[in-house]
Amino acid sequence: MAITRFDPFRSLSSLQEEMNRLFTDLYARRGEDDVMRRGSWAPPVDIYDTGDHELVIKAELPDMRREDIDITVDNGTLTLRGEKKADASVNEEQYHRIERTYGPFSRSFSLPPTVDPGRVSADYRNGVLTIRLPLREEARPKQIQVQVGG
Repeated sequence: MAITRFDPFRSLSSLQEEMNRLFTDLYARRGEDDVMRRGSWAPPVDIYDTGDHELVIKAELPDMRREDIDITVDNGTLTLRGEKKADASVNEEQYHRIERTYGPFSRSFSLPPTVDPGRVSADYRNGVLTIRLPLREEARPKQIQVQVGG
């Protein structure tokens, strides 16, 4: 009788190969509807607090024009919309590979009630959109002087 050693990673590797084959077959059959060609995407963002009583949202929007970016603040929601367009001077037949994503996008973020929507500002530089969301004055901590009684 032969002894067979148990290898838990053998079945995991087999599962991964099957999943890869499944997705390859699925997208290969779609042709023109391939995810990469459709252009459905969402720009990646970083959201952080500066410590100076404001929130900042930074979105990567490379190779876009300022006119193709739309930002709205409505009812406690900030919405970032736009469209990343492919270079019209290059015909599709000229491409050897297309990995970058094109097309319309929309992202929405719920804002805390402490954000002052009237003072929101945005700056687009080097392919990065920076949106500054200052906090309301009443949301900022106040220093209170202690009076010494005499």
